[in-house]
Amino acid sequence: MKYVLMFVESPEFAKELESMGEQEREAAYAAVGQWFADHADKITHHTHLAARHTATTVRLGEGEPVVTDGPFVEGKEVVSGFAEVEVADLDEALKLVRSWPACPIVEIRPIW
Repeated sequence: MKYVLMFVESPEFAKELESMGEQEREAAYAAVGQWFADHADKITHHTHLAARHTATTVRLGEGEPVVTDGPFVEGKEVVSGFAEVEVADLDEALKLVRSWPACPIVEIRPIW
């Protein structure tokens, strides 16, 4: 079964990452790289997204579409990246996510 894991940064996590020294930040990124390497046999695609201020949102509905700069919702938590994984079931996806070393929130969503 395929799932998308969406890695979500909280404001606290973003501040913590920002306040790290260069070596500490490099170690944090190395831990993420190691996680991806450790689970490469299950990960079919992954990427890190550009900062939220680079987003463009198109709202569709009645009349002309409305195009705005910025993310689609006003919120404090931000999806910073995602990975597509192929695993046996949700239990295996949950096991994979429990070892995620970075953002404090991971949303797991099946791909239909």
